[in-house]
Amino acid sequence: MESIIILVFILGYLSITLEHPLKLDKTVPALIMSAVMWALLAVGFKNGWFNVVDTHEHVYSFLTGGEAAEEGFENTLLHHLGKTAEILIFLIGAMTIVEIIDLHRGFEILKGAVKTRSKRKLLWIIGVLAFILSAIIDNLTATIVLITLLRKLIPNKQDRLWYAGLVVIAANAGGAWSPIGDVTTTMLWIANKVTALGLMEYLIIPSIVCFVVPFTVASFLPIFKGQMELENSEEDKVSQRLLSSKTMLFLGLGGIVSVPVFKTLTHLPPYMGMMLALGVVWLVSEYIHPEEDFTNERKHLYSAHKALSRIEISSILFFLGILMAVAALESLVFGTIGGEEVGTLRYLAEVLQNAIPNQDVVVLLLGVLSAIIDNVPLVAASMGMYVSPTDSELWHFIAYSAGTGGSMLIIGSAAGVAAMGMEKIDFIWYLKKLSWLAFIGFIAGAFTFLGIQAMF
Repeated sequence: MESIIILVFILGYLSITLEHPLKLDKTVPALIMSAVMWALLAVGFKNGWFNVVDTHEHVYSFLTGGEAAEEGFENTLLHHLGKTAEILIFLIGAMTIVEIIDLHRGFEILKGAVKTRSKRKLLWIIGVLAFILSAIIDNLTATIVLITLLRKLIPNKQDRLWYAGLVVIAANAGGAWSPIGDVTTTMLWIANKVTALGLMEYLIIPSIVCFVVPFTVASFLPIFKGQMELENSEEDKVSQRLLSSKTMLFLGLGGIVSVPVFKTLTHLPPYMGMMLALGVVWLVSEYIHPEEDFTNERKHLYSAHKALSRIEISSILFFLGILMAVAALESLVFGTIGGEEVGTLRYLAEVLQNAIPNQDVVVLLLGVLSAIIDNVPLVAASMGMYVSPTDSELWHFIAYSAGTGGSMLIIGSAAGVAAMGMEKIDFIWYLKKLSWLAFIGFIAGAFTFLGIQAMF
């Protein structure tokens, strides 16, 4: 039965990667996969075919635990759904704020600041923005903001896909050295495995290398040579700034930036801060006048309700399916470590450790695996595997590998999933065109990290 659940995950994952050839929206296999996996998990658990483990390493057996074990199973499912919902609510809030800014043409301010028509210069401007913004407002939100900006700057769809893919690489590199830049670094930070200053000190240089190397190579590719084609004058007239453009841009971005401050002050999860930010932006959007002769009849054109209708709900549901499917794997007891039953992902991590004694190689493989399987449970498994002091080399290397390794596949990171949903980036296209750039950046940054550690 365990093998059947794993097989369902493999088949579902293959269906997602073959979205284009199958002509099937990736959301469909993701939702079916997660539902079937949890259904099999429930049936197998109640028949005593296997046990389940929660995130606190409590193992539940229906045969010996009865009603208490059944309640433990339900609580495990609710816990994973809650953790997934935190990410989805955060994502919905950030996307809605971005759409409100877009309705008020706030990104015209940023577009006006980009004066160059050179494709190569634009590549570096967008890359630097992605690297810096991701450390401040997290890699997922930075990707959403910059892809929205790219839509304003680059009308050609094929050209824009290249820029969007490289934004993912830069955003993941930038998020790796900040405690709020990526969900995995936040996990390590909250668990006291790393400190904010320690993370910045150890990872800023490797992260810069991880960003600079692929961008340097990409700048010599034919796609980034020459000048951009500008939009025609009629389109430019349609997208002129409004009276509210500057206000909504700075209010929206300021609201997103305030989320980590809110978390630091209140110790509440980030989605609560995002809800507050969305509420404030929504409130202002209800009363602000975007035009000089503004009437209530035109209010719906700039309302948050319209912004909500423009969100890619399919990408939200896709994220739900993927995370809940991985949670099923994490909950399924597959083997024992030191006499204790553990979940499938934890067992996989231990097998890797036994097969490859070199810890650095294992962490590098963790980075590669994070492109295939969600990096959150992988980092969670590694936190339970190793015992090292705060700010040790191990935790920083795990933060780097899990944060940047996901760039090697478009569905390997939250930023990649957001870009995939917004620009309909094909999995195979990204694999052929950009995965190798992400890989050389990942390896270059990893060797930089190991070299610095060896020196000091």
